[in-house]
Amino acid sequence: MISFTIEEINTILQGELKGNINQKITGLDELKNAKSDQITFVRSVKYARLWEMSNACVAIVNDNLDIEPGPDRAFIMVKNADIAMSKLLDIFRLKDPVFDVDVHPTAVIHESAVMGAGSKIGAGCYIGKNVVLGDGIVLYPNVTVFDDSIIGAGTVIWSGTVIRERTEIGTDCIFHNNVSIGADGFGYIPSEDGRGLIKIPHIGNVIIGNGVEIGANSCVDRGKFSSTVLGDGCKIDNLVQIGHNCILGRFCIMAGSSGLAGSVILGDGVVIGGSASIKDHVTIHSGATVAAGSGVMNDVPAGKTVLGYPACDSREMLKQWVTLRKLAK
Repeated sequence: MISFTIEEINTILQGELKGNINQKITGLDELKNAKSDQITFVRSVKYARLWEMSNACVAIVNDNLDIEPGPDRAFIMVKNADIAMSKLLDIFRLKDPVFDVDVHPTAVIHESAVMGAGSKIGAGCYIGKNVVLGDGIVLYPNVTVFDDSIIGAGTVIWSGTVIRERTEIGTDCIFHNNVSIGADGFGYIPSEDGRGLIKIPHIGNVIIGNGVEIGANSCVDRGKFSSTVLGDGCKIDNLVQIGHNCILGRFCIMAGSSGLAGSVILGDGVVIGGSASIKDHVTIHSGATVAAGSGVMNDVPAGKTVLGYPACDSREMLKQWVTLRKLAK
C-alpha cells in the first residue's frame, strides 16, 4: 500500500498547508466515506458544513472558503480543489494490467499490418490487412481492428472494442470496453412496392482526432459518403450514440446515454448533457450547452444554453415551467 505524508502531498499540489498532522495518508475518498488515514476535498460552502462530521484527517480546500481544519486535522488550500483532487487520484490509482509478452501468441495479425515500437497486443486480438499501429499502442485482449485502419501512437483500446475498416484514429486516445467505431449508419428507405425497407449502404469512414476518450459501449457510425469526424480532445461518456456523418469540433463533451442523429454538427467546446437527443442535420454552434434530457430540434447559437423537449432557451423554458406550476395550483 502506498502512503504519503501531508508535506509530500502538499509539494505535489503546490498548495498552502493549514494545520499539520503526523498521520500517513493511504488513500482518498469523499467527505462522508473517508477514513481517518485518508484525504478528502471541499470545493464549496455546500460541502464545508460536512467537514466536521468527516473522519478524514486532511482535506483539499478551495482557498476562497473561510473554514478552519480544527484540532489534529489539516487543510491543503488550493485555487481549484477539483483539479488538485484529479492530480492526487492519478497518483493513487491502480496500475493498469501488465502484459507478460508484448504480443500474445493467440493474437491474429495479418502479415501486411505494421506495428510500432513498444506496442502491446493482448490475447485474442485480431489485426487486419494493411492496418498501421503507431508506437506504444496498447490493445487489451479481444480487440478487433479491421483492414486499412490507422491508429496513432499512445492510444489505449480496452477489451471488446471493434474498429471497423478504414478508420483513422489519432494519438493518445482511450477507448473503453466494447466501443464500436465505424459500423454502418442507420439508413433505410421504403421499397418501390411499399412492402419492405431497402438498406442504404454506408461507404464512408470514421476519423478521430488526438486525445479523444470514448466510454464503454458507445458507438460512432461511419459516414454514408464521407467521414464521421470527432475533433481533438473530445470526451464521450458511456452508452453514447454518434450517428453517420456527424462532425464534432474540438473538446466537445457528451454525457451518458445522449445521442446524435445523422449529420449533426457540433462546434468547439459544445456540452451535451446526459440523455439529450439531437435531431438529424442540426448544428450546435461553439460553446453551446444542451441540458440533460433535452430534445434539440433546431440549430443552437454559439454560447447558448438550451433546455427542455423540444429544447429552447433555458431561461424561457424555466419561465414556462413556473407558469405551468402556477396554473396547476
